Amino acid sequence: MNLKLLKIIHKDTTLVDITLNIEESLALVGQSGSGKSLTLKALLGMLPESMSCEIEYDADFELIAGKTVAFVPQNPFTALSPLTKIKKQFFIDEEKQKEIFKRVGLEIELLERFAPELSGGQLQRVVIAMALESQPKLLLLDEPTTALDPQTTVIILDLLKELRKEFGFKILFVTHDMNSAASLCDDICVIKDGKVVEDGKMSQLLENPKEDYTKTLIEANFANRKFRK
Repeated sequence: MNLKLLKIIHKDTTLVDITLNIEESLALVGQSGSGKSLTLKALLGMLPESMSCEIEYDADFELIAGKTVAFVPQNPFTALSPLTKIKKQFFIDEEKQKEIFKRVGLEIELLERFAPELSGGQLQRVVIAMALESQPKLLLLDEPTTALDPQTTVIILDLLKELRKEFGFKILFVTHDMNSAASLCDDICVIKDGKVVEDGKMSQLLENPKEDYTKTLIEANFANRKFRK
C-alpha cells in the first residue's frame, strides 16, 4: 500500500510532503512538531479548513474513514461516551460484540459497564474492538500506549500484532516512542519538519541509523541500544 501525501499547505507554506509505503506495519516516528499529527489528521480527513491537502493511494484502496480506515486514539476517553454503556457505542449487534470482545481479551460483562468503570488497559481494548468492527484495511494508531503502564503496554502491542495477522489489516503507528515502534512494526519512516529523514526496515535502521536526528531519537529511547523483536 503506497500512500503519497503530496502536500499539506497552510497559507502557501508546505507543512508536510512525504511518501509512505505500508507493506504490513509502518511506524511514523519523529519529535513533536515533525508533522506526525498533521499526517494522521490528513488521512482521517480532519485537517482544518485553512489547510489544503492532496493524497494519492493505490487503486485498490479507497481512503474512507470508518470503513476502510479505522483509528485508535492516544486517549480512549476521546472515543467513548462516559454516559453510555459500552454495548450501546458499537454499530454491530450484541452477538458480534461478544465475539470481538473475546478476541481482544475482554470479559463479556464489561459491555454492560460505562467507560469510567474500566481501567486504562480495558478501555484501550474496547477502542481496538470498535476499530475492528468495520473490518478496516488500514488501522491508524496514535500513541495508543502512552497512558499505560509498561506491562500493559507490552500486552496491548502484542495483541495488536496478533490481530493484524488474524484480520489482515495494515498498521500505521504514529509515535515518538522508538521502543513501542520497534516492538510493533516491521518498517519505519522518520520525519522531521514534514520531510522524510530516512526510512527502511526497523531492525536495520535501529542498528545502523544514518542521520543524527534518527540517532538522537534512538538514544532517547534505548540507553543500551537494545530493542524488543
